[in-house]
Amino acid sequence: MDYAITKQEYERIRTLLYDESGISLGDSKQSLVVSRLTKRLRDLQMEDFSSYYEYVTRDESGEEFTRMLDLLSTNKTDFFREPKHFDFLRERILPTLEQEKRIRIWSSACSTGEEPYTIAMTLHEAVKNPALWNFQILASDISTRVLAHAAKGLYAEERVREVPADIVKRHFLQGRGDSAGLVKVKPHLSAIIKFRRMNLMDERFPIKAPLDLVFCRNVMIYFDRPTQERLVNKFYHHLKPGGYLFIGHSESLQWVSHPFKTIAPTIYWKEA
Repeated sequence: MDYAITKQEYERIRTLLYDESGISLGDSKQSLVVSRLTKRLRDLQMEDFSSYYEYVTRDESGEEFTRMLDLLSTNKTDFFREPKHFDFLRERILPTLEQEKRIRIWSSACSTGEEPYTIAMTLHEAVKNPALWNFQILASDISTRVLAHAAKGLYAEERVREVPADIVKRHFLQGRGDSAGLVKVKPHLSAIIKFRRMNLMDERFPIKAPLDLVFCRNVMIYFDRPTQERLVNKFYHHLKPGGYLFIGHSESLQWVSHPFKTIAPTIYWKEA
């Protein structure tokens, strides 16, 4: 069965996606919605997008909305993606914390976990004696599916092919037997990461202690300017004075009103 989406059906799905996740679909994305949701409608044996919309909104568990979100958004990420951020963490941030030996970091759109595990590897590689430090990483995402993947810390070997072999050896277990072709994050990394489902559109975040660093990379590109502005200012509130916000290389806060000082095109500082 071939599916087509009416203008009204598209507007309802677009509004739902925006209200619940902040993702803003343009007027020309009807074909994307059809192509990415068609298989799901067939699996559910539904005749049209109106039936699917009703199914999503009546699902009190929220699981179907999460599935729809996963299908309509992109969760592509890599280990050590945009490496300048990790260089900055190692060279500029950690030396200022040498005395207190404590850092709190939020990976706010962690997807399948490559980003928070990269942060954890950077922390362990950068300091002389990691055991003396208090490392805490909060890794969150709106999708329970990608969070479950991230929490397992299990990846195909090809995912770490571009990571230096010595770093892989220090921080990953090599799969054997039935697990051949897989690598698993070692316990010293997973021990400092807490995975939690959070929605960046929530008015308040359940974060009590001030943060040293927030990663929010390659997600705001899906948000309109008012949503970006609200989110960036919420991040500012949760950062301690002297804290930093990292955004993605394809993103900019140039047209967003915020109190941060720009350090680099994708690095922002809350003045001490």
